[in-house]
Amino acid sequence: MNNMKGFAMLEIGKVGWIDAERPSAGPYDAIVRPLAVAPCTSDVHTVWEGALGERKNMILGHEAVGVIDEIGSEVKDFKPDDKVIIPAVTPDWRSMEAQDEIPMHSNGMLGGWKFSNFKNGVFAEYFHVNDADMNLALLPKGMPLEQAVMLSDMATTGIQGAEMANIKTGSTVAVIGIGPVGLMAVAGASILGAGRLIAVGSRKVTVDLALEYGASEVVDYRKGGLVGQILEKTNGKGVDSVIIAGGNENTISDAVKIVKPGGTVSNVNYYGTGDTLPIPRIEWGSGMAHKDIRGGLTTGGRLRMERMAALCTYGRIKPEKMATHVFEGFDKIEEALMLMKDKPRDLIKPVVLLEE
Repeated sequence: MNNMKGFAMLEIGKVGWIDAERPSAGPYDAIVRPLAVAPCTSDVHTVWEGALGERKNMILGHEAVGVIDEIGSEVKDFKPDDKVIIPAVTPDWRSMEAQDEIPMHSNGMLGGWKFSNFKNGVFAEYFHVNDADMNLALLPKGMPLEQAVMLSDMATTGIQGAEMANIKTGSTVAVIGIGPVGLMAVAGASILGAGRLIAVGSRKVTVDLALEYGASEVVDYRKGGLVGQILEKTNGKGVDSVIIAGGNENTISDAVKIVKPGGTVSNVNYYGTGDTLPIPRIEWGSGMAHKDIRGGLTTGGRLRMERMAALCTYGRIKPEKMATHVFEGFDKIEEALMLMKDKPRDLIKPVVLLEE
């Protein structure tokens, strides 16, 4: 079988089904058939905002659980028919950047983010995974697909937001944006020992889950500016750490305004528009406030997926609760993506289960 179908970005603002050549495996690679996929807000930014620039007939999707169809001659730890979790970020582990502890930027900035960035993604009958031994993780026996597919991006990215935020035991943390990534940031901040944990969001379905995941309270940005509300709640002092997991190009300005001197702003939000991001001069102490601003793409890779799976296995996180809309069948990918684009108020995350 040399051809396959995939759901693709045809050009900026336009998507559709295409016929594409079935990928082939190099010596260290694997070809995987998806068992479950999930569309992401990043797909929306890429297609409808042109955030990565023009892409022609590029198959979308970077969140998947699958079954191995083919392996390269040098793959040692996996075999055909193994069920695997595929991270959204698949670094080139034989790179200088990997040795320098930034594998997500292997061979160039954001170079570990390959799927639906500069190579075909997972919304296809088959997809290619580079460096399979380092970028695949076995699906734990009995783990539901709806849970496992959340690990590839939502869980790892949200929890990294918490990891970058320099959370100290008992410190005050704000999470701006409580979509799927923000909800996992709330869960991650709780695991890491946040005391007061303020979630910023407005939709009841996400607010309720944020409270279940560990938020102590919620600020509704629709009921007044989040800056004023959080400063009022903290008697003007602000918070120790801010995790940005949603919002527009002005959100980073709000984050700087609410974080204390010596605090940290951790960004895992994907900014799809604007040429610059504003930093408020006065609230940044004219550049001298010791307010750190950190932004990062998740690490990716096998070990990271195994650790995310362990958090599920031992009950630390329950990301499957974010799967509010579950579809069945390959032809439902388009409907699920459009749902992510339109974001009805009862949506957290759509998942598409595929026939085995």
